[in-house]
Amino acid sequence: MSVINSRPNPLIFGLRRSSCCSRQRGVGLIEVMIAVLILSIGFLGVGALLAVSLSTNNSAMARSMATISSYSILDSMRADILNAKAGSYNGTVVATACPAAGGTLASVQLNAWCTQLGEKLGVSASTKGDVQCLASGSCTITITFDDSRSGKGGSNAQQVITRAML
Repeated sequence: MSVINSRPNPLIFGLRRSSCCSRQRGVGLIEVMIAVLILSIGFLGVGALLAVSLSTNNSAMARSMATISSYSILDSMRADILNAKAGSYNGTVVATACPAAGGTLASVQLNAWCTQLGEKLGVSASTKGDVQCLASGSCTITITFDDSRSGKGGSNAQQVITRAML
């Protein structure tokens, strides 16, 4: 009786253990490099998204601060309604040259409002506040500020206009 060897002879099938593994060297490294490339492109996209999000949020905050500032001067005028209807608050203030706080409540309030605009929206010649009130008590507050750093849609003369009754 002859004994049959259950293991295949590597020379018959042309397989050698060393030649099988040597043909696949470096394939894992290429796969890892492609994965790193795809991940790095994804991270760059996320970084760009965060940068746009940050500038847009800053722009929204500036518009919110302008709206709050317009309500602030309207509340001040409501406290001094007779002078507001008489036109004591009418005019334009510029954050780089705030009017002096004189002896009237209107001049003190306009000085405080101008200072507030400079603190919240930036002290520059483009940061302005304009008040126009009629004798009927209908007022229009226009605040202009530089919003050019906000990216798309930003302007160096962004305006927030508020119309209200005293």
